[in-house]
Amino acid sequence: MARPASKHPTDGELEILRILWANGSCTLAEVCDALRASREVATTTVATMLKVMLDKKLVKRKASTGRGYQWSAAATQEKTAGGMVGKLVDGVFDGSASRLVAHLVETERLTAKDLAELEKLVDAKRREANGAKRGGKS
Repeated sequence: MARPASKHPTDGELEILRILWANGSCTLAEVCDALRASREVATTTVATMLKVMLDKKLVKRKASTGRGYQWSAAATQEKTAGGMVGKLVDGVFDGSASRLVAHLVETERLTAKDLAELEKLVDAKRREANGAKRGGKS
């Protein structure tokens, strides 16, 4: 029995989504041209991938003025990233986002600049939380 299709994009689908996020809507030929900048792909393969992505509701299409369709991302980059990070946190780090961050820090995957940006984000969230606590105690 076949396993159910994942709602999360595969690596190849992510490659197509990145093209659509960067360019807005594209024809099949434009997606193929962008993919061919890094590797050779068959147009039929990309067309099949777009159809699968349509079924997964990752992309949408509308009729073009000529032949074919204009393809665009149905899912935002933020929503897609959130879903994939959530799956990673749940599947690998037992639901603990702090374990994911600790892993990144311990394996030296974060640069000094990355760490500084994280500190700013954490500080902003703390200020936001403290402001909400004070505002709620009126």
